[in-house]
Amino acid sequence: MQDSYKSILEAFIHAGAANETKVNVISIHSEHLDVKTAESHLNGLDGILVAPGFGNRGIEGKIDTVRYARENNIPFLGICLGMQMAVIEFARNVLCYKDANSSEMNEKSTHPVINLMEEQKDVENMGGTMRLGAWKCSLKEGSLASKIYGKTEIMERHRHRYEFNSKYVDELEKAGLKASGINPDTGLVEVIEIEKHPFFIGVQYHPEYKSTVLNPHPLFVSFVKATVVHKNKK
Repeated sequence: MQDSYKSILEAFIHAGAANETKVNVISIHSEHLDVKTAESHLNGLDGILVAPGFGNRGIEGKIDTVRYARENNIPFLGICLGMQMAVIEFARNVLCYKDANSSEMNEKSTHPVINLMEEQKDVENMGGTMRLGAWKCSLKEGSLASKIYGKTEIMERHRHRYEFNSKYVDELEKAGLKASGINPDTGLVEVIEIEKHPFFIGVQYHPEYKSTVLNPHPLFVSFVKATVVHKNKK
């Protein structure tokens, strides 16, 4: 159902035009991918985006995809759930927390690096109660995110119920996964990145919602640029 990702596909068109290149998107069903088949599915790609979603369908395939991108220095962009999968993958394979997960997928995980938002824990009727709309985000000086945006204060649109578990920020940062974007009011981690990677960034929000023909979103423009650089190095 590619209509589910219409905004992302359009954002790639905008970013391609900004980079004077055509973006060829290859859609891969994460349910068909695991650690043994990642190479055959992902080999040859110049960039990898792990898309938004809900529930545990295809989750392990997304985590294996993040690992492939991280270990092979392939430009990576994770959006919403995709960002959360990047946090889980790093916790599992770098910190060696083998059962690291989101409490959405596994409530019994001993390392819930992604957890239900605090204000959601007493909500019984879930309809219309997600974190929605535009929220502030402060980007750390010198981070990849701040360089992409060209500023340190942004506002982006959200649509989620789970978030980065702040209890793990220090551990993950010491291991190399930087929390480079923080909501100044709630302390929610909005952006993660790996400094020792050509281009690895995950965002809790939905940048595709704000991309237009006349104003391509800088995250997509920078991601496509990174994929072109990667392609040319081959």
